[in-house]
Amino acid sequence: MILSEARTVPFWTDRPGRPGPHPALTGDTQADLLIVGGGYTGLWAAIIAKEENPRADVLLVEAEHIGFGGSGRNGGFVSDSLTHGLSHGASRWPGELETLVRLGRENLADLADTLERHGIDADLRLNGKTTVAVAPHHVAELRALEKLHREQGDDVTWLDAEEMRSDVASPTYLGGLRVRNTGGVVDPGKLVFGLAEIAARLGVRLAEDTPVTGLTRTGSGVAARTPFGTIQAGQVLLGTNAYPAPLRRLRPFILPVWDYALVTEPLSAERLASLGWAERQGITDAGNQFHYYRLTCDDRILWGGYDAIYHFGGRVDEALSRRDSSHRLLARHFFETFPQLEGVGFTHRWGGAIDSTSRFTATFGTAMGGRIGYAIGYTGLGVAASRFGARVALDLLARRDTPATRLSMVRRPPIPFPPEPLRWPVVELTRRALIDADEREGRRGPWLRLLDRFGVGFDS
Repeated sequence: MILSEARTVPFWTDRPGRPGPHPALTGDTQADLLIVGGGYTGLWAAIIAKEENPRADVLLVEAEHIGFGGSGRNGGFVSDSLTHGLSHGASRWPGELETLVRLGRENLADLADTLERHGIDADLRLNGKTTVAVAPHHVAELRALEKLHREQGDDVTWLDAEEMRSDVASPTYLGGLRVRNTGGVVDPGKLVFGLAEIAARLGVRLAEDTPVTGLTRTGSGVAARTPFGTIQAGQVLLGTNAYPAPLRRLRPFILPVWDYALVTEPLSAERLASLGWAERQGITDAGNQFHYYRLTCDDRILWGGYDAIYHFGGRVDEALSRRDSSHRLLARHFFETFPQLEGVGFTHRWGGAIDSTSRFTATFGTAMGGRIGYAIGYTGLGVAASRFGARVALDLLARRDTPATRLSMVRRPPIPFPPEPLRWPVVELTRRALIDADEREGRRGPWLRLLDRFGVGFDS
């Protein structure tokens, strides 16, 4: 287990094929629609806007480079859920669950169709996911989730311990819930680069290294300040997610939580065979502190999760992407789960900030008299949901009445997080309460029960 030799950059973007570079803006400019953020939300918004109105002048600006944030750092799980999982949706919006499920399925189908229409190979495999029980109380939780999936008509199978270990060989498994029709895996780097390629083909102007430092309402739109000049835009769409939004009123709703991941060297045919894993589906375990893992197209294993670290003041600087203690803990858990892989090396390790909200789902809305729209806060499940978010933000800017814009999730924001210095101790209290619940067979203490009463999403 040699972590010191692993590159401390995301595996997905540490390969040839990155588009651009797209030069920074120089001087003042104008646009019909300015999009702030070069990740999935921003790129989907740009593509949808240009496909709807090819004559529109759409400008996308990114403070770093395309895919710098969560879009280039995630595990590559793609899900049809808009609600951070079916059980969370059933708990928070039971009266709208059928609509949310339908819209989520349509969104995932539209995502796949867009990639196919534009000839983008992002290694999208809609082969579902397995959630595994690694503690006795997980079994009952997953059996309850199985019932919910069956009620929605999903292709779901319960696997007991022997069946689960036969499917994917790990001594830690006590059972598993295999759901085959609700998503799959994708190569995050190929996806974000492919979306940038589509946007450029459609005529979207792309500018990297161009942070937006402020927004001001004007008579006809919005003036966006950058270090290099001012952008006069008719409308602005924000897709900044975990990074500080230039619209300060959004910042109390977003908690940047750092998550960490490892990627192994390519597995030999013998080591791969020792795992089984014939369907190559993504896997997560069922704890509050959970791991997520999947195979890549070249037979590596991405292994991430468990630690979720908030830094005082909501820091998101790049130095935080390297955390030796979290990476060592992940490596230890990896070999406990797959002891037959002892001796496998890791080639990459990194971290990234997740844009968490208090309810674990995105928040949507407009500002400055409807001139600014936003969709931020996917809380780690935004690979597909970001397309839905982009669609909703554009509909809000256009004042369209749609099934999506009528959703309670869209019309009502989550509870904001308290300001510092209170925020950090509240987050730490909650994190420790979640750890305690895992250690007490899932039993939630008084703090978590209080949060549940206020509709805060820590039951996800």
